[in-house]
Amino acid sequence: MSRDAVYLHESDTVTHARQLMRDHFLRGIPVVNDKGKVSGMITDQDILRVTSTKSNVTVAGFVNPVPQITPETDIQRAVSLLLEAKLERCPVVKSTIEQNLTGIVSNTDLLGKMMNRDLSKPVREIMTSPVTTCTPTDNIGDIWSAMLENDYTGLPVVSKKNKLMGMVTRRDLIKSGFARIGVREKDGNLNNQPVEKVMSTPAYSIEQDTSVKECTEKVLHYDIGRLTVVVEDKPVGIVDRSDLLRAYTE
Repeated sequence: MSRDAVYLHESDTVTHARQLMRDHFLRGIPVVNDKGKVSGMITDQDILRVTSTKSNVTVAGFVNPVPQITPETDIQRAVSLLLEAKLERCPVVKSTIEQNLTGIVSNTDLLGKMMNRDLSKPVREIMTSPVTTCTPTDNIGDIWSAMLENDYTGLPVVSKKNKLMGMVTRRDLIKSGFARIGVREKDGNLNNQPVEKVMSTPAYSIEQDTSVKECTEKVLHYDIGRLTVVVEDKPVGIVDRSDLLRAYTE
């Protein structure tokens, strides 16, 4: 786990939460109550859902419950809890009795502990396929909506010939500053900025026969949330950190 975790109070504003995610490149932040006890997490998905134009909206209404993980929790158990909760990060509390925040554990931390297992299974066996893609000219507002409706964390960006060009993620949308993309403007139109304004490059990809272990090494080395599986540079699937963690537990 990582100590000195960035955290929020229930009374903090969503605007502040969004800023912390941008500044620290976070996908989720622990939230504590007025007694300093962990009450849950606010995630990047929650931030995307916020459409209020009011600056005083607090995080209290967006807190998600979290599994109980302590410094003594077994690694395998922590992996299972994170996967079950569909979280990428989770607060670590001092003990089952003392719910004070003592640190945070992420799927990246856990992958680093699991990858000592020589898992030669090819990623074609664990990838999500078919994969939804978008183009550089697609409307950011449409992609924002698709991520919310389908719980996507990232979409590969492809050319007109379906060649992989890059990736657009929740993090890209949040850090771009398009804070309320889903709010209709006075003229009734959604923000029409193209995906190419926020997409990440280069495009990190792997072949179908790449082993789970090699895929894990690449994810950790480049500190990325997912890899696109390609055949002749055309996306055929996607593998994210949760897919990799699940593979190590099976």
